[in-house]
Amino acid sequence: MNILKVKDRQELDKRIPSMPWYVEKFINYKLPDLSPSSLLEYVRDYETFLSWLLAEGLAEGSAIKDVPLESLEKLHMESIDNFRMFLATRTENANSKTTISRKLSSLRSLFHYLSQIAEDEQFYPLLKRNVMAKVEIKRTQKPKDTAAKLEGKLLQEHEIYEFMEYVHRGYGEDVANNKQALYFYELNKVRDACIVSLVLNSGLRVSEVVNLNVDDLDLKKKLAHVYRKGKNDDSFKTPVYFRNEAIDDLTRYLELRQTQYKAPRKEKALFLAIANGKKEGERMTKRAIQEMVIKYAKRFGKPFLSVHKLRHSFATDYYLSNDLYKTQEQLGHASPETTQIYAHLTDKTMAEAIDKRKES
Repeated sequence: MNILKVKDRQELDKRIPSMPWYVEKFINYKLPDLSPSSLLEYVRDYETFLSWLLAEGLAEGSAIKDVPLESLEKLHMESIDNFRMFLATRTENANSKTTISRKLSSLRSLFHYLSQIAEDEQFYPLLKRNVMAKVEIKRTQKPKDTAAKLEGKLLQEHEIYEFMEYVHRGYGEDVANNKQALYFYELNKVRDACIVSLVLNSGLRVSEVVNLNVDDLDLKKKLAHVYRKGKNDDSFKTPVYFRNEAIDDLTRYLELRQTQYKAPRKEKALFLAIANGKKEGERMTKRAIQEMVIKYAKRFGKPFLSVHKLRHSFATDYYLSNDLYKTQEQLGHASPETTQIYAHLTDKTMAEAIDKRKES
């Protein structure tokens, strides 16, 4: 069972009743094809849009649930342009170009469904006029652009080893005079090093790490069986290889998992934490793993590092020794275009390596 999907499905079920009937109809239509996580993002986008319609007087109703379908038919291109401007300039939580494009894409999916697929009792489209069909949504990030943004924010080969060494020992030396920080570090350093090592030696996503159970690991074959992003089949886990370097860290952590985190017999999660006020360990959350990596990264002098950038660091290093399609498969990318980021990143890495060779 995919733990994150279950949580997102529960959250989705909570939010749907606050949506207009036509949004609920769309979500139910998409449910067999999209993950609860993706649909939850759709619902959040629709909450933002419908709330904006009410605030601007473009729809009537006391709550977003009451926004009538007819209000969507009456929207002009100017309205959509104003919504785009609102997303870009609002004082709190202003959105990036990528996020704005995603939100508009969510709206276009809803409007397309209502105007082209869903029908009323007389077999006419539910939405007679689709303003979103006129909206051009430009791709905001090309692989080369993404690579440019990541440049200098990833761990290079020697830094990967230095960061691992820091998690193993260096952090403890840095916080030696802080009793509380040192206590929690000593308590969790084997687990923390294991998580960092696994990501840096496999390229797993944080959601995939969170969902790992003990029996998903095969140390002999160097495999972790994970639920891959975008695949809705919860009966199948994809085998993903990890490097030899992760085995020692995994072995050390597995030896103390039970005694250190006092996991109840029914708890299958690989990575555990004991929450405040509790005596037994339970599955680490996505946020806990993200905050853990940031904690070490800041002290290490790389405050921009995150779990996802550790994944990028692995991928860049991996791509130097493998082709595009092997890298795509290892990372679980749906499209090779996404993987092309690392082709652009390694261009610079190879150039630097050649210069260093000349200097030496």
